[in-house]
Amino acid sequence: MTGVVVGLGVGLGAFLIWWSCWVQERVPTPRQGRVGPLARLGDDIVQAGFVGLRTRGLLVAVAMAFLITFVGAWAFVGVPVIALCFAVLMGSAPIGFVRGRARRRRARLRDLWPDAVDNITSAVRAGMSLPEALTQLGVRGPAELRPHFAAFGEDYRLTGRFSDCLDRLKEALADPVADRLIESLRIAREVGGSDLGQLLRTLSRFLRDDARTRAELEARQSWTVNAAKLAVAAPWLVLLMLSTRPESVAAYKSPTGAAVLLAGAALSLAAYWLMIRLARLAEDERVLR
Repeated sequence: MTGVVVGLGVGLGAFLIWWSCWVQERVPTPRQGRVGPLARLGDDIVQAGFVGLRTRGLLVAVAMAFLITFVGAWAFVGVPVIALCFAVLMGSAPIGFVRGRARRRRARLRDLWPDAVDNITSAVRAGMSLPEALTQLGVRGPAELRPHFAAFGEDYRLTGRFSDCLDRLKEALADPVADRLIESLRIAREVGGSDLGQLLRTLSRFLRDDARTRAELEARQSWTVNAAKLAVAAPWLVLLMLSTRPESVAAYKSPTGAAVLLAGAALSLAAYWLMIRLARLAEDERVLR
């Protein structure tokens, strides 16, 4: 028995010595560098303009809306599956509101960024430094962007660290156009070069062309998207009206009625998701976050 134990120990030691001779390369997983849904939701909160709101607070609002709607609908209708459907709809309302507000604000900023870039170009041509060119946007820039650049100016006057101030400005804006502009200015500050004016003029022209094209596409597709949303919401409005009559919702108390309602909810969600995927325009992603 002792010989077996000694043999196993010697074999294990030899294996560990052999194993240590090989250097293991750590292959990054596909998820590294990928932005998760919580990060995108945080960007939507910032882009919507809710300064004091955080992702955790929004998720708490979602949970509260779901629970309150479920308990209230169950007490009023008396059918758990109907209460569950309405609770899911109301629970997704806070996220939908934040994302809709962020989408509308991005559309407004998309028209303002070319003017901001032109303002920076004029300031650079007038001999201002890059920090001064960005700071003066807090006074002469577009009204909706002034608070962010005014805060950048205060931050730069306090710290004097241009790169760190740019990072905080990028985080406060959480906008893909701002990311491209800030990184361009960072490279121009660190590397130098005489083509900054040409770069800014090219960026301004590209932003104007993109905003004009996107506005035309959104105008063409708006009536189709609104009609599809109405088609998805219509059955649930009918169910809401039927819920006021106890005899009308009695059929959903049975397993068959609950299965029919859940199948209809699944089809509605699938149809809405497919409509969004087919009609959605390509959005700029924050690849330079």
